[in-house]
Amino acid sequence: RSSWAGTLKLLHPGVGVKRWLLLGAIGISLCSIGFAYLLRKIFAFGFPDFLPSYMEGVVMLGVGVSVILLSIYGLYRSIGPLILASGTIDGIADTIYTRRSRGRGPRIVVIGGGTGLSTLLRGLKAYTDNLTAIVTVGDDGGSSGRLRKELGVLPPGDFSNCLVAMSESESLVKELFQYRFDHGDGLKGHSFGNLFIVAMTEITKSFDQALYESSKVLAVHGEVAPSTMADLSLSARLKSGDIVHGESLITERGGEIDQLYIDPSNAPASPRAVEAIRQAQLIIIGPGSLYTSILPNLLVRGIANALKHSVASKIYVCNVATQKGETEGYAVEDHIEALQRHTFETVADYVVANNKPVELLGTRFLGQPVTSDGRPIKHAKLILGDLTDPNHPVRHDSASLARIIMDVYHNNGRRKTKAPSSWL
Repeated sequence: RSSWAGTLKLLHPGVGVKRWLLLGAIGISLCSIGFAYLLRKIFAFGFPDFLPSYMEGVVMLGVGVSVILLSIYGLYRSIGPLILASGTIDGIADTIYTRRSRGRGPRIVVIGGGTGLSTLLRGLKAYTDNLTAIVTVGDDGGSSGRLRKELGVLPPGDFSNCLVAMSESESLVKELFQYRFDHGDGLKGHSFGNLFIVAMTEITKSFDQALYESSKVLAVHGEVAPSTMADLSLSARLKSGDIVHGESLITERGGEIDQLYIDPSNAPASPRAVEAIRQAQLIIIGPGSLYTSILPNLLVRGIANALKHSVASKIYVCNVATQKGETEGYAVEDHIEALQRHTFETVADYVVANNKPVELLGTRFLGQPVTSDGRPIKHAKLILGDLTDPNHPVRHDSASLARIIMDVYHNNGRRKTKAPSSWL
């Protein structure tokens, strides 16, 4: 891979080098023809004069040189960023190889919301460019909630985080998008990323189109889609019998959740989300808040129906830690049972969970053990690993989580049969 010949073979089709090489070859041919004209004039071979003497050759040479320069410019635009990023020919070859591999990576759909979803996407983008994040639209708190109420847009917060996580230049984009205004009437408390998506929505006249255009601007590895374009709100029935309305209030209220509801209950699924699931080779549910980030997507009937009919392998990623107000006291088994109770029993083929006990301030609070009474998890194979982030022990480590998921896909989860289009 260290030679230029090997490097050029590894180029991703999107890099566009072949067209510039072809253009360069045409330029060289034109120069050769022009040079031949000059030679023939010099030796007086008697060609008819369409232009003053020697001008045919000069014109052809000029056109040929111009085409060669254009091809050089095109090549520079295509691989210049790789040269600057890599520094050496070997580095360029490695970068191109990585990009080509990602371009041919599996079609992966990730369903969820919140910090957990962006954490997973950050790890998976190293393996494939064919990522689709399906994001919940039930958020009604913070900056997203304010923008939703004031401007009537879908809550942009989780979408902004996903775009950042999937971006090519994540560190700079993250710093920009997470910048939060701390003063100014109307601006205080809003992040730049949320305002960016809202502005793009106003320009494109469509939230869905705004996400698509934002993905291009930010060089995102894949795409982000809402589970539904409906103005969705959440309600929860607690085991005490009380009903709590509103995503932010469900967590604040606390208590054991018995059933989650969405309003409208017949919210139509986003066509892009449904098509992504139909085309997926691997579907990942989670990580994220079980009741307020993951289940709102799956309660959209079109999404649940697409999942049920998909032949792709399905992985549920259990959170590293239990969550106050939602899953306190849950074992891994309880998470998957809640998921199955709200959807269908075969919603996941595999359950990926952390097996490293984590303590914070001397208190262990993880969803351990795996099951409450030692029974195997129903309808799913359990995959355990050390998945915690050393710097944030209650969160997943992006690289470790992505690695174990890709291991499951390559060793257990490949399915070659394609889902029929008729069930849509």
